[in-house]
Amino acid sequence: MDRRRFLFGLGGAVVALPFLEGLGARSSRAGDPPPFKFAIFLRQANGVQQKENAEPERYWPSALGAVSAASMTADADRATSELKDYGSRLTIVKGVKFAFPGNGCGHSGGGNQCLTAAKVSVDPSGNKSLSMGESLDNRIARELNADGAEPLTLYAGMKAGYINEVLSYRGPQQLRAAERDPYNAYTRLFGLTPPSEAALAKKAAGRKSVNDLVRAQMKALLARPDLSSGDRDRLDLHFSSIRDLEVKVALRLPDTRIKEMSAMSPKSGDPINIEEVSRMQCDIIALAMAAGITHSATLQIGDGNDSTEYVIGGVKQPRYHQISHRIYSDGASGDPIPDAALKHHEIDRIHLRIFKYLLDRLDSYKVGAGTLLDQGVAVLTNDLGTGVGHSYNNIPYVIAGGAGGFLKTGQFLDAGGVTSNQMMNTLGAAVGCKNGAGDVLDDFGDSSLKKGLIAAMRV
Repeated sequence: MDRRRFLFGLGGAVVALPFLEGLGARSSRAGDPPPFKFAIFLRQANGVQQKENAEPERYWPSALGAVSAASMTADADRATSELKDYGSRLTIVKGVKFAFPGNGCGHSGGGNQCLTAAKVSVDPSGNKSLSMGESLDNRIARELNADGAEPLTLYAGMKAGYINEVLSYRGPQQLRAAERDPYNAYTRLFGLTPPSEAALAKKAAGRKSVNDLVRAQMKALLARPDLSSGDRDRLDLHFSSIRDLEVKVALRLPDTRIKEMSAMSPKSGDPINIEEVSRMQCDIIALAMAAGITHSATLQIGDGNDSTEYVIGGVKQPRYHQISHRIYSDGASGDPIPDAALKHHEIDRIHLRIFKYLLDRLDSYKVGAGTLLDQGVAVLTNDLGTGVGHSYNNIPYVIAGGAGGFLKTGQFLDAGGVTSNQMMNTLGAAVGCKNGAGDVLDDFGDSSLKKGLIAAMRV
């Protein structure tokens, strides 16, 4: 007991105490563990309602430069204002483009490049085209997941069959399937079965933290007159850390949420449930990061040319893909949809609110002096820039979190038309990926592309 002291709780629960000046010295102290860095990618389809031809700008903040809660509140007419609560922790980037043309289908070709910065296959082509490279989520998992675990690959919405998954690639033409049933995803990750009502009641009555079991001893220790103020601060931090660790070890969402996922399971593919399924998948992603299960995850919202009939103001709208075309058609001609551009803007807001839900979940896990959100990056992006033109320019990147201080947050910048591999390099480097020489990642994507990072994104 000369170098380590313990509190013992009911049933043998043991809490090892930190170094305390008032209770004797020890020769050395371990440093804080490095932050658990991660990257999460949410994908929206059909571009966003940004300025194109005669249509007004409704997506980006009104001015380049610093963004804050105040500036985003003032930009209430812009879709990104949905994230005003996180203004100082955002990096919003325009001026990024896909490097390669599609091959017969703009949606498929955009999806092929969304996280890969790789060429589109010659064969297959059209809506069956595939990426010729691995995706960034795969690269991150391959380099950083100690146990070889694959990235977490999730989906929300229907799979109509024309284009389904588009995001995650193990390698050239190796498209990874995504799980769209949150209950299946949760039980596969955490190995749980739905609890009965009686089991829930018994568990709630008996649930106690290790801190609860040693609370009397904690109080007695804190009351000792020989403890310095520094000792008291260390004890407070130590007991808070135990609570945080218990959350990770528990590997559970609230029982009510698990039951909701179980009830949703047979209906998870129904497009009417796409928003709630998206939120459930965000719950799983945030918990997986808090538990350190994987360093990367994707959530694809909607199929390749998302035809979900989203609800705006209580009214079910025409299919989103048709709204993005501004006509009642999936092709080039058809009757105009009234206020289609404004409808597209409102659907952008729906996706940004889903993204905010993910940020709220990440921010709910306290880590040291900050939260889980501060340790990694969460990214909302798209496989098109705009819907009408199917543009591969100005692909939206809305990024939250600074990856432990790597990224400069609280800014809206124009990257100047760089190809998306430089965005992928920046995000991959932010979470710890390296190039072949062991330096920060700068060569992701097709080998023909200019290497490098987006310097303005870095601290």
